[in-house]
Amino acid sequence: MSVNKVILIGNLGKDPEVRYTPNGRAVARFSLATSEVWNDAEGKRQERTEWHNIIVWGKQGETCAQYLAKGRQAYIEGSIRNRSYDDKNGTKRYITEIVAQRVRFLGGGGGTRVAPEAEAEAPGEPAPAGQTPPFDDDIPF
Repeated sequence: MSVNKVILIGNLGKDPEVRYTPNGRAVARFSLATSEVWNDAEGKRQERTEWHNIIVWGKQGETCAQYLAKGRQAYIEGSIRNRSYDDKNGTKRYITEIVAQRVRFLGGGGGTRVAPEAEAEAPGEPAPAGQTPPFDDDIPF
């Protein structure tokens, strides 16, 4: 038995960007920051922020692009995917992404767009096997 499941709650680092595959399927991308705060041995407050690359397919991706914005808090449930691509210089790059099956819009953050409901959600769609989202940027985010 094996499990590949990730649950994140964090704030968007930028507005979602949606593009479409040649067959018309939507795919949205955005970055999500999660932070951890603790006191070190000397009692000083420490903080570490991790950035996650999020991919959302289909109607749910379009909904994310419509209602999520930089600073907005979101709940992401999905799986980890690693892939490689060649940048503009032909250098092989590696990236870790979270392919979201469920996205819930939460109330916190500085985003300006407003969802019709606090838990606006579209049904999750699996990522097509072996299909890379159609983003031809040198660095995906």
